[in-house]
Amino acid sequence: MLSNIAKKSPLFSGKKKVVEENFGPAWKILIVDDEPDVHTVTKLALSRFKLDNRTLEFVNAYSGEEARQVLLKENDIAMAFVDVVMESDHAGLELVRWIREDHKNSAIRLILRTGQPGQAPEEDVIVNYDINDYKAKAELDSRKLVTSVYSALRSYRDIIQIEEAKETQIRHRKGLERVVKATSGLFELRTLHHFADGLLTQVATLLNFDSETLLLSCNSIDTMSDQVNANELHVLAGTGQYADYHNKTVPDNIKQKLLQALAEKNCLYEKDCFVGYFPAKTGWINLMYMDGINHIDDLDKQLIDIFAVNVGVAFENLLLNKEVEDTQSELILRLGDVVESRSKEAANHVKRMSAYCYELALIAGMDLQDAQLIKHASPMHDIGKIATPDAVLLKAGKLDAAEWSIMRQHPQVGHQILAKSERPILKAASIIALQHHEKYDGSGYPSGIKGEDIHIFARIVAIADVFDALSHARCYKPAWPLDEVLKVMEEGSGTHFDPRLLKLFIENIEVFNTLKEELHD
Repeated sequence: MLSNIAKKSPLFSGKKKVVEENFGPAWKILIVDDEPDVHTVTKLALSRFKLDNRTLEFVNAYSGEEARQVLLKENDIAMAFVDVVMESDHAGLELVRWIREDHKNSAIRLILRTGQPGQAPEEDVIVNYDINDYKAKAELDSRKLVTSVYSALRSYRDIIQIEEAKETQIRHRKGLERVVKATSGLFELRTLHHFADGLLTQVATLLNFDSETLLLSCNSIDTMSDQVNANELHVLAGTGQYADYHNKTVPDNIKQKLLQALAEKNCLYEKDCFVGYFPAKTGWINLMYMDGINHIDDLDKQLIDIFAVNVGVAFENLLLNKEVEDTQSELILRLGDVVESRSKEAANHVKRMSAYCYELALIAGMDLQDAQLIKHASPMHDIGKIATPDAVLLKAGKLDAAEWSIMRQHPQVGHQILAKSERPILKAASIIALQHHEKYDGSGYPSGIKGEDIHIFARIVAIADVFDALSHARCYKPAWPLDEVLKVMEEGSGTHFDPRLLKLFIENIEVFNTLKEELHD
């Protein structure tokens, strides 16, 4: 029995008040982690959490197997925080796969938490496992933890509301499958262009419509005023008659519908059109206009609402990834510029190198992701020259044996600078820095490797580097005419250069010559 002191204490009174104000059963959250402290900290951070005036109830599991037993008994767990490394290195991932595939639970929201991101890289996990969010423990502070729980529980709540509609139960389940299928595709898209095209396709699939559509974005800061104009609505993609609207002004009748959705901060359902409103936490809002719509029923609206949450998350992740990649690329270009200016090479050398490598990679059949990787990494090919003395680097005449020995050290120096990084761009840059002076016949330096033992990134960079060097003036020579450049490069086919890549380069020389002119000194 509680003592009179306990009954009168603020803690006791406050707890009683919370219970009285609850409007429903507590949301059940499963914490799956082999570290007891993680359970304690999570509960503490969420101790005052409420959604719809419902508190949280925590269920603990300290291994993947224990979590399976809990889930077999408890059928109303709303979400789970799952650690990756527990009784085995991939225990958490195995649990996720079991929940979705064997236990057939598509409602529970799964947030993967790991203290070892290298053990389960985010991009691989997002693509290959049906999770709802991925967080590194080091970055998951109290605020982000609360935000993640709000998002997950709202999504779970909406899904359960749909499932509980008995008269449309089968149809609801099929609708949820469409949402999962549509959303999972969006998380795989890595560029704004592909995201925009994919979003149009996925919404059409979700609603079973074949309609002409227009996708736009708008900064939510702009929407604070009623003075939003067509120039502030940025067209990302379109289909049918709207396919080329990135070059056109949005018609007034469509613009008014878009502004209405922005003002109401919600999707707009009208007799002959639909305007989707998909906000992201970063401040950007996606708007989708679809005309020729005959009917959108209550189920479609519910599916769109759930889909909108996931679109916002996907778009936010895309913008965050783009910001990180753009920052990395900017830093790489700046470092490349430092080497470029110090060695007094032609202006814009690294920018042209980047553009040549990207185009040749695509022409050679590399996928877009690898083409973008070499585009961002290639400007670092000569970073090792930062340690080369001016007397050697800037010498106008021929280098003597000692000077040449110093110059030949810059590939290893560049590799040493970059090799310890785990970032994909810098890892690619370290390979390029080390191998871009290797030759196809094995006569290059520093290692004398040959043929396809040389990484394809370095083989592409070798072609781009020589083409730009010969085409522009250096401190030791004037620029060469294009026909002389190509003649010398053809003579190096199979010796200096990969013959297949060089053939593709020369066959498409108009592409590279155009880039050369566009990025001229």
